[in-house]
Amino acid sequence: MRLQVARALATAIMAVCIGLPAAQAAGRPARAVRIVIDGAAPEHPFPHFWEQMFGSGHATLALRADYQRDMREVKRVTDFRLVRFHGIFDREVGVFHLNAHGKPVYNFTYVDEIYDALLKQGVRPYVELSFMPPQLASRKVSNGFWYKPNISPPRSWALWAGLIRHFARHLIARYGLREVSRWYFEVWNEPNIGFWAGKPKQATYFHLYEVTARALKSVSPLLRVGGPATAQAAWIPAFIRFCSAHRVPVDFVSTHVYGDDSAENVFHRHEKISRRNMVIRAVQKVHREVLDSSMPHLPVILSEFNATYTGDEVDVTDSPYIGPWLANTIRATDGLLKLMSYWTFSDVFEEQGVIRTPFHGGFGLIAVGGIPKASFNDFKLLHKLGTQRLAESSHSALVTRRRDGMLAIAVWNYASPGPGGATRTYALDFRNVSGARRAYVWLVDRNHGSPLAAWKAMGSPKYPSFRQRRILLAAARLPPPRIEALKGTSPHLRLRLRAHALALVELAR
Repeated sequence: MRLQVARALATAIMAVCIGLPAAQAAGRPARAVRIVIDGAAPEHPFPHFWEQMFGSGHATLALRADYQRDMREVKRVTDFRLVRFHGIFDREVGVFHLNAHGKPVYNFTYVDEIYDALLKQGVRPYVELSFMPPQLASRKVSNGFWYKPNISPPRSWALWAGLIRHFARHLIARYGLREVSRWYFEVWNEPNIGFWAGKPKQATYFHLYEVTARALKSVSPLLRVGGPATAQAAWIPAFIRFCSAHRVPVDFVSTHVYGDDSAENVFHRHEKISRRNMVIRAVQKVHREVLDSSMPHLPVILSEFNATYTGDEVDVTDSPYIGPWLANTIRATDGLLKLMSYWTFSDVFEEQGVIRTPFHGGFGLIAVGGIPKASFNDFKLLHKLGTQRLAESSHSALVTRRRDGMLAIAVWNYASPGPGGATRTYALDFRNVSGARRAYVWLVDRNHGSPLAAWKAMGSPKYPSFRQRRILLAAARLPPPRIEALKGTSPHLRLRLRAHALALVELAR
């Protein structure tokens, strides 16, 4: 009896260690999801469009040491090249005021410090031209954010155009046209919802866009400008028609969508679209709208996206759920976008005020205190994918080839957020992969590369002690890969993945 108990206990421990239910670890058969990976399959370029740009909070956060630390960490594990944030013209940046004679005075001291800090780390600004400087605003109106940005139209369109011209000239004088022409200038943020107080919203925003784009291009035609930066994938056809009809400069179109946006808001019809598919469906819609427009070659930039827009879903953004959700979104939007910008790279973020606890459902990859979340390690794994994508039929895999010729494959077990969800076995059948002798298997799930369970186990402290922080950092560390031998001319590999698990398989000679 003692031997049977010991064997059962050992089986349960093994199940926990490798992420299996005890029943499966004990040998009960489970139907495997078969994935055929053919090294000779057709392939196409696979630029890492999901990791070149990230969002963040408002402009002056870039002056903080913890913001810059988190940026360094995310850049270390991704292809981070551009960052977008709100409020480069907000009161706290001090760009614009009127003197005693009503003449504009410009001050770019903090602008320089902010952009210098980014460029020092090799990250360029994706410049969101917002919000309205208080002395330039037509009225005092905010959107409810803690830092109270002014969202009104300007009191004078001539003064607004003058600000844009002086801003652009200053950037070119400081950084050079060659550098600044590699930035993006996006006019405002989400004017179709509560970020723009012009009435009617669309017509007044289009006028804002026209004045801004013409002012930028008057400084240099090489400056890239675009919009409408709408929420919920809105206004794209109307925006392109306006620019075409009035010959307004536009170099790219941008919009936002989140996994929990509603079909009513995005598609204007009553339909239940899952969190898994909402971003995918919205991107497909925008792609078609641009192709059907008079400017079918305009690049599309998804300058904000995430699985949720609420900022308070712990089981979404703080958990391993993000890995499969993100991988599936990449799989289905490949080739439809120039860039997509995950909102955000860090929880150094203040839209709803000062963060009160490290795991609160914040958008970032790194929690307060510099603690990487599972999503940080998910991006780290997906960075290992190659630059050519091979054709595959699975909805749970991405098959890529790296520059050295070897394959890198992402495999995931998607399930809805929260507890539950079935563990699944994935049978990888390899064909035409001669020379591959080993597979390195990296894993992120609730027990690997995620600090959330450890935080909950210690009682979910609002303010972790130094000792608790060390424990959380250890739990957040991505474990080394498991190494599997590949034998024969058509080798096989089996992966058993918990719900919300993301695996990255690297083949090696």
